[in-house]
Amino acid sequence: MPDAQPDRTAMRLLIIEDDRDAADYLVKAFREVGHVADHAADGEGGLALALDGGYDVLIVDRMLPKRDGLSVIGALRDKGIETPALILSALGQVDDRVKGLRAGGDDYLPKPYSFSELLARIEVLSRRHGGRNEDTLYRVGDLELDRLSHQVKRGAEEISLQPREFRLLEYLMKHAGQVVTRTMLLENVWDYHFDPQTNVIDVHISRLRSKIDKGFSQPLLHTVRGAGYMIRDGAR
Repeated sequence: MPDAQPDRTAMRLLIIEDDRDAADYLVKAFREVGHVADHAADGEGGLALALDGGYDVLIVDRMLPKRDGLSVIGALRDKGIETPALILSALGQVDDRVKGLRAGGDDYLPKPYSFSELLARIEVLSRRHGGRNEDTLYRVGDLELDRLSHQVKRGAEEISLQPREFRLLEYLMKHAGQVVTRTMLLENVWDYHFDPQTNVIDVHISRLRSKIDKGFSQPLLHTVRGAGYMIRDGAR
């Protein structure tokens, strides 16, 4: 594993890789040098996460279940999402690399590779595309969510959230002041198309509300009857 290098500007990375050992290695390695790394194990899940935005660089395996890596990148480009994508693949011939770049990839690194080279390449891609795509810190009233450190605070109190609760709050805060429908949450937080009558959202909203609102005089998370949910500063 690389030595931590805290002087680097932190990036948020998405690794789309079906080899669990390889993905775990990359997630751990990137975190050790100060970056945030999320993981999707197949093309459909990776596409759903990438469509939601907020990543500096995508690291995409070419051969994936459900949807191959080139198809994922092509779908993003068709929707106007220009997040730089580095393709990792055991297919390393010239024709393979050309095909990957023509599909919308910004760089192509054949396997096996060295982590130091991969790290250098994604740093270059991030600089070329102007660094972070979105703010790393969301604020609504006295509630703060840091997307890089995965820390949530309300006032001086730190709030511990499970990963799904964090993603739910992140999505709500990203759309602060807007009504967020159940369908939007199912597609963007859970990455799947559930039966819209499922109570999975109600359960998580209830848990999240108890953590960010309970004990505070001003509620921030509101139910909009017949429409969905909204997070807003009620003091305004």
